[in-house]
Amino acid sequence: MTDRPQFGRPAAGRPALSVVEARAALDRQEITSRDLTDACLSRIQELDEDLRAFITVDADGACRRADRADEHLRHGERRGTLQGIPVAVKDNLAVAGQVTTMGSAIFGAHVPTENASIVERLESHGAVSVGKTNLHEFALGVTTENPHYGICRNPVDRERTPGGSSGGSAVAVATGMALAAIGSDTSGSIRIPAAACGIVGLKPTYGRVSTQGCYPESWSLDHVGALTQTVQDAAMMLDAISGHDPRVPSSLDLPPTTTARDLQDEQDTQQAGPLRIGIEESFFFQDVDREIETVVRAALDALVGDGAQLVPLTLPSLGEAIFALTVIDTAETTAVHDEQFRRRPHDYGEDVRLLLECGAIPSAVDYVQSQQIRAQVRREFQEVFTGVDVIVAPTLPIQTPRIGQEAVHLNGRVADRDQELMRLVGPANLVGLPSISVPCGQVHGMPVGLQIIGPALGESAVLRAAARVEGLVGEGLVGATGPRS
Repeated sequence: MTDRPQFGRPAAGRPALSVVEARAALDRQEITSRDLTDACLSRIQELDEDLRAFITVDADGACRRADRADEHLRHGERRGTLQGIPVAVKDNLAVAGQVTTMGSAIFGAHVPTENASIVERLESHGAVSVGKTNLHEFALGVTTENPHYGICRNPVDRERTPGGSSGGSAVAVATGMALAAIGSDTSGSIRIPAAACGIVGLKPTYGRVSTQGCYPESWSLDHVGALTQTVQDAAMMLDAISGHDPRVPSSLDLPPTTTARDLQDEQDTQQAGPLRIGIEESFFFQDVDREIETVVRAALDALVGDGAQLVPLTLPSLGEAIFALTVIDTAETTAVHDEQFRRRPHDYGEDVRLLLECGAIPSAVDYVQSQQIRAQVRREFQEVFTGVDVIVAPTLPIQTPRIGQEAVHLNGRVADRDQELMRLVGPANLVGLPSISVPCGQVHGMPVGLQIIGPALGESAVLRAAARVEGLVGEGLVGATGPRS
């Protein structure tokens, strides 16, 4: 029997409840936060010795927070939209009184005295943190093969990478160790593992969510966002974590979003107009694994059948975007680590040490030229978004690599794993646009992600389109397509 790439549900099963479902069950008093939290902690106990999604599990603290949430709910005190919901936090975000390692040996005993802004917001909404998730060392990689805290493994196939750098957060959500998780995304680090693990990963507009208390990688590229089971969950998380933070210069002076309500209102009234979907062939569909392309094109066909309009477009400078992103990212990262790296180079893992050494290679001219490319790419995106609502593309151009596999085969050629994993997701970081990865099918039993990019502050458009994809996948309107080997 041969495999065939499929548009439809990914192979991995879903935890029993989404955030939205859990919220409703808590409000109806059909379940308690302690029930939810105990279930997540049980999953961690059962699975995490092998999957290594967590660096630190705070079981006692999580139980106390869950009991407190239940006490408030019994008295009719609804303190926030996430009250009683078990979540996980990537371990490059500061949590006061808890070890925050950045995935590094250097910070193995580091205990912050203040929370990151996003942790403050989660707490203000009543979320129950169950622990800190594994990541690629200092978030400087795309596999979460961490030399200090263990190799994180994909729950669909444990011989394959979950992606990174937010691999632990993705695995936690995909397996029910948490109902949602926080990740960071500088060159795709939320959307890559979301695609690899078959869940939803949302990177908001640059500045929508505060980066205060997140260990910096590249200050002009860093984003913080959410990994969830469903699109509606992603909207709910965004509304909780977004909003202005005067401590951060890049933070946009805007109130929190209301995307969950907007998305629900749109679905309830069924008044949404047809989606105008931009398709950029020369970059986003160039040199994509043929089986992945088949699945993504099937999803696009289903969207057209649902009333969407596909609009061809061109972004001429995208070919230079990856050069610009690489120069800016590596140069700014090396600047962040410069003093520490000079003092303790051998405390870094081999791959991260090489990356930091390479970050010293670009010249000031390279950096300035990269910023000029960035400005041009931003202008081109602004122009095309006058005619389309979103742009749709594969999240990843390659099938999920095996752990330790540095070279991948792509349509008959050998390619670099890390470059390919970042290639299609990087442009949204370069110009700070909102982007989501939503599951749209599978190839050889592994999930395939569809990437949706929107205009600046266009999270509602991105989530609306993602919800359409999610709905079509759930209805199973398209069956197996294309040959499988």
